[in-house]
Amino acid sequence: MTVRTIQILHAADVPADQLNVLVIANDADVLEAQLEGVDRVELNFPKFTDGRAFSQAYLLRRRRKFAGDIRATGDVLIDQLVQMQRTGFSSAVLKEGKDAAEAERQFARFAEYYQADVQAQRPHFARA
Repeated sequence: MTVRTIQILHAADVPADQLNVLVIANDADVLEAQLEGVDRVELNFPKFTDGRAFSQAYLLRRRRKFAGDIRATGDVLIDQLVQMQRTGFSSAVLKEGKDAAEAERQFARFAEYYQADVQAQRPHFARA
């Protein structure tokens, strides 16, 4: 069974923390981002059809080895949460009006995946 590692938040519940946050634009090259001293990177989904933030999160985790919080903001839909987790997001702020309990159920739908991701770096057929 897949272990959920993404924290699900509502905009009203987002704490005002004192972290060093870097907000990266959708058209920015994350391979050139200055990550020194950054605790959280926020990647925006301006609309649900714009998936550039998935690629940015994956690059931050796999190539840049960023270990801090990667947060999804913007038009975050429940059916995107599992893919967000698989590409490296560790928290997501749900779009207004979305049910957190329904979001939690998304992680129980599939036990494992054929493709590799940030958590299982080898594809299913190559695992022992």
